[in-house]
Amino acid sequence: MNVLPTAYLRQLSEAVGFDLVGFARAEPIPPESLYSWIEAGYAADMDWMKERAAERLDVAQLLPGAKTVVVFANNYYRNDAETSDSPIARYARGRDYHSTLRDRMKAFRKALKETYPGIGTYGSVDSGPLMEKVWAARAGLGYVGKNGCFITERFGSWVLLSTVVLDAEVDAYAGGPATDRCGPCRKCLLSCPTGALVGNGRVDARACLSYQTIENREREVPESFRVEMDNLVFGCDICQDVCPLNRKPVFAEHPRFAPRAVAGLGVMELAGLTPEQYRKFIPGTALARAHYDGLRRNAIYAMGAARDASARPLLEKLSGDTSDLVRSAAHWALRQLAQ
Repeated sequence: MNVLPTAYLRQLSEAVGFDLVGFARAEPIPPESLYSWIEAGYAADMDWMKERAAERLDVAQLLPGAKTVVVFANNYYRNDAETSDSPIARYARGRDYHSTLRDRMKAFRKALKETYPGIGTYGSVDSGPLMEKVWAARAGLGYVGKNGCFITERFGSWVLLSTVVLDAEVDAYAGGPATDRCGPCRKCLLSCPTGALVGNGRVDARACLSYQTIENREREVPESFRVEMDNLVFGCDICQDVCPLNRKPVFAEHPRFAPRAVAGLGVMELAGLTPEQYRKFIPGTALARAHYDGLRRNAIYAMGAARDASARPLLEKLSGDTSDLVRSAAHWALRQLAQ
């Protein structure tokens, strides 16, 4: 296999819709950073992080003969007037980003194989056993900030990452992570309402409201975290909103990042979703990951945290819901209104 020209790969990356692309040698990742995070309990119950750890640390186990990891980034920032106060994290307000990035990666790999028929590839969009942020840093696209988010110079941390592993070398590799621009700033650490940011770019998932509102969808959220969920139903952008490096965001023009109707719903509307409304609003968005009862539970917690008396009739109705999770959340929220 010939050495691939990065100029061609950059041109192809831009043509299929990616905003940034970088290249890193497919060398194993030192295990300490991953295992120390898991052993500290910061992975919560995400056991899959450990189950495929060997593949996360060495991409050659995913693609024998791996030589290069190509990393893509897409800006997703939107601040549309009708959804500016949405209780949904920005990345989840439009079409499910997995679909968007997979479509672009599919187009990239197809075109690449047409030019280089014998090349082997392995692609991943956030769901495969690849450590995207590590590879993005190695590829020179930015660095992992104190809030655990990947920060780029052009787009701040409002980026989505995806990777393609190649069994061929390229003609130029990045020299490593970009310069850390966080400096002495601690705004994200001080702003996190649950203390989930534990330093050195690490996040304790057990305390992270993104984890609690998305991954922890079948159990109750600890009460000390519920009270911090005012206007937070799916994900959390607090540590990104306060970051000085995000002061000049770039608007994502592509229609796939435009907010869908669900992003215009308020907390009470989300809590009161009927099964029919759920099927209308949620499919094709990242919110489907929380499931019907998990999403309603989150919205109920948000009403309790806000202590809005106008929510009482809805909460009283939901206190008799068929879901144990929803009923329990409604009873808790009603107690908050009584305080």
